[in-house]
Amino acid sequence: MSLAISPRARRAIKTLIIIILISLLLDFIRRLYNFSNLFGFFKPHSGILLTQRDILDAYNAGQVQNDTNVAPVIPRILHQVFHNWTDPDNPVITLPDDWEAARQSCMSLNPDWEYKLWTAKTSRDFIEDEFSWFLSTYDNYKFPIQRVDVIRYFALRHFGGIYIDLDNGCKESLEPITYFPAFTTDGGHGTLSNNIIGGQPGHPLFYLLTESLIAWNWNWILPYVIISYTSGQWFVTAMWERYHRLLSDGTVKGFDGVGWKPLNHILMDTRPGEPDPFVFWSQEHGGSWDNWDSPWFGWLGSHIYLVIEWVILGFQTAP
Repeated sequence: MSLAISPRARRAIKTLIIIILISLLLDFIRRLYNFSNLFGFFKPHSGILLTQRDILDAYNAGQVQNDTNVAPVIPRILHQVFHNWTDPDNPVITLPDDWEAARQSCMSLNPDWEYKLWTAKTSRDFIEDEFSWFLSTYDNYKFPIQRVDVIRYFALRHFGGIYIDLDNGCKESLEPITYFPAFTTDGGHGTLSNNIIGGQPGHPLFYLLTESLIAWNWNWILPYVIISYTSGQWFVTAMWERYHRLLSDGTVKGFDGVGWKPLNHILMDTRPGEPDPFVFWSQEHGGSWDNWDSPWFGWLGSHIYLVIEWVILGFQTAP
């Protein structure tokens, strides 16, 4: 016995299927648009882009002190992370010579700052003591660099201060930076960076970063994508853009307080040609988290517009 479907019911089913397919397509386009904007394809990153020279010149002229806050808002705390992946139980900390020199440059130029070097043990203890709800995720990250990424967000949420990767040194005092409630760095192309990031404790940006980690902890198969999108630069950029979407008239939706402002991303120009000079920081050798797919994505990031041209040309010449 077969069930007869009336023409009216068939039309309703077809209409429903079309509506579902259109909804899925629109959702895919929205997600693709948001993902593309992590790399600045369709619009520049939200917030206010400042060069390092602009910040130092404004500080020396007294403009930073007068135009942003009467007093610094970032605590004078310098955070760095060193997790000994080959011998995690060894309490002796031995850094590569260039990293040690970079570290000393920051300490000597900021002698009145508190200095925190987060080891594998102190990082885990801190998460266990202060954010026990996150400990299981922290322990079960697939790649050790993910733990290095996330400890900076929790440390800044709790203590505030400025986090600096060990392969970055200092060329000037960081005092002019302390007037910005929260900031990160920007290489001038692609996503924002998390190699140097800072702000005041309890800032909504750091809550967004830490409270979103579990939901964003997906297995994206490729190591570079897993690291970048669950805890690294892509993730930071997504949360940065989310903060600015939630920001309206000095409030951030879902967070207490008023007077919140667009955030500053500070240029650490790595574009080819004649990049804007570094003033506050220097760059040493890095790549401690590179995996087998890192060169592919590095090449893609450097030639993204060429790849887009190839794709467009391919569609134009397709039969």
